[in-house]
Amino acid sequence: MNFPENLHYTKEHEWVRIEGDTAYVGITDFAQGELGDIVYVDINTIGQNVNAGDIFGTVEAVKTVSDLFMPVTGVIEEFNETLNTSPDLVNTDPYNAGWMVKVKLANVADVHALLSAADYKQVIGK
Repeated sequence: MNFPENLHYTKEHEWVRIEGDTAYVGITDFAQGELGDIVYVDINTIGQNVNAGDIFGTVEAVKTVSDLFMPVTGVIEEFNETLNTSPDLVNTDPYNAGWMVKVKLANVADVHALLSAADYKQVIGK
C-alpha cells in the first residue's frame, strides 16, 4: 500500500495535496482497496463553499456507496471530469489521475490539522 509523504491525510481516508492556495482531494489507496471496484464518483458541490468535515460527494463501488468528507474548508472549483468515464482511476491511480476535486482553500493553515503519512498509517494499523 502506498502513502506518499508529500500528502496530508484524514481519519476518514481522504488525502490532500497542497499547491499554493489550492488543494487537490481524493481517497487513499487504503480506502479504495476497502471499497473495491469504484463504478461512480458523484460530486454535486462544484462552486460551493464546503467546510472541513462536510460531505462533498459520494463514491460508489460495486457493493457499497460511501460519503466523501472534505478535509479542508474552501470552494470546490473543479471536479476531475475524467472520472465520469473512468471511475476506475480511483482504484488504479488514487493519488494522481484519480484525484476527485480541486479546492480553493479558505485558510492554507487548515492542513496543519491533518495527518502525516506516518500518522495515517497508525490510524489504519499499517
